[in-house]
Amino acid sequence: MTKYSVKDLLNSTDFNREVTIQGWVRTKRGGKEIAFIAVNDGSTIHNIQVVASIASFSEELLKKVTTGASVSIKGTLVKSQGQGQAVEIQAKGIEVYGTADETFPLQKKGHTLEFLREIAHLRPRTNTFGAVLRIRHALSFAIHSYFNNHGFFYLHAPVITAADAEGAGEMFRVTTLDLKNLPLNPDGSINFKEDFFGKPAYLTVSGQLEGELAALALSKVYTFGPTFRAENSNTPRHLAEFWMIEPEMAFYDIHDNMNLAEDLLKYVIGYALDKCGDDIRFLNDMYDKELLNRLHHAIKEPFQRMTYTEAIEVLKASDKKFEFRPEWGSDLQKEHENFLVDHFGKPVILTDYPKDIKAFYMKLNDDGKTVRAMDILFHYAGEIIGGSQREENYDTLLRRMKEMNVPAEEMKWYLDTRKYGSVPHSGFGLGLERLLQFTTGMTNVRDVIPFPRTPKNAEF
Repeated sequence: MTKYSVKDLLNSTDFNREVTIQGWVRTKRGGKEIAFIAVNDGSTIHNIQVVASIASFSEELLKKVTTGASVSIKGTLVKSQGQGQAVEIQAKGIEVYGTADETFPLQKKGHTLEFLREIAHLRPRTNTFGAVLRIRHALSFAIHSYFNNHGFFYLHAPVITAADAEGAGEMFRVTTLDLKNLPLNPDGSINFKEDFFGKPAYLTVSGQLEGELAALALSKVYTFGPTFRAENSNTPRHLAEFWMIEPEMAFYDIHDNMNLAEDLLKYVIGYALDKCGDDIRFLNDMYDKELLNRLHHAIKEPFQRMTYTEAIEVLKASDKKFEFRPEWGSDLQKEHENFLVDHFGKPVILTDYPKDIKAFYMKLNDDGKTVRAMDILFHYAGEIIGGSQREENYDTLLRRMKEMNVPAEEMKWYLDTRKYGSVPHSGFGLGLERLLQFTTGMTNVRDVIPFPRTPKNAEF
């Protein structure tokens, strides 16, 4: 007998046929004659109702059909006689694969998101996290589809690297050295020549630098993979392991970069609305009543574009009392980002940041004070994209590296791309988890990744 997904059967109008479903019991209720069993297999947020005649099954079997148990059910698909569902299954056979007793932590009651983080190995079975994971899949698929349809090539950037692309130094070290018997140099420092790679190595914080190398041959590439940041921050916005999408494009200036980023975001959000409408509506009703309006608004309205300097003027002119006073030359805080997005009622793209608060590889503007940086700010998620036109001039790049204490001798391979056929080029990084926060309405980044990695937490 053909097996069907719950999603397929709920959308079916081919009634009075024999079907088999397999999934997990969400609830069981009923009386002396009939049991109503709600089954979900993860294909949709909705359950399918199974109607089982008590007389047709043994009491011992039905006792095993409890919340959390896994089952295979054969029966006839029919139009539902009750409210709330269009179809149901009249059960003819029930097999229990795995039982779940009263200790199963996901009984039919409300659970806090904090509690569910403690049982991240089980939380995908809840409506909330089933929805989040399906939306995560849809966004990931849409990102690959967008770039493929626009002539980009998918580049697998290394996870292990010797380069700190961000220059912040917050990197996880990778080593095979015996930590109880470290090889030392005469001055007492660690002799990394004895390590696996013969030099210090780390988990990557970005695939950007490698992406630039490939873009200067293939014109348009993107990376999509895990990145790591050893920042000891336990806030709702930070993870030690997260996923980044990083396109790099030859012959693109900052305006081309902004246009691509805005178009990409509108496409993938629209895809999620189209493919995950039921999941998003559930999250809208459950967590954020403005979620659907915000998503539709984001894909219909052009983003607000302005310079960093203009943004500082808007912040200073406001009547809002900020915890951190906005000053030219300082990084924008989350409160500033939120104010700008709320002030304009739409996502905001900021450009031309002070050079001293941005990375060495960003192209210097003619004023000598600012660089062609680009940040896109979204509601609550804050900076969802960070990017720039890259500095293509060898001498300017070398000077910037010296100013910011980036070791040029270790970055010779990067500088070489500015010596041999250099071109104007741009790129950006899109944080998948922050995009998911915006698309799902989840306020804590730990709730949009299957297994969050944070300080003192590497469970599962």
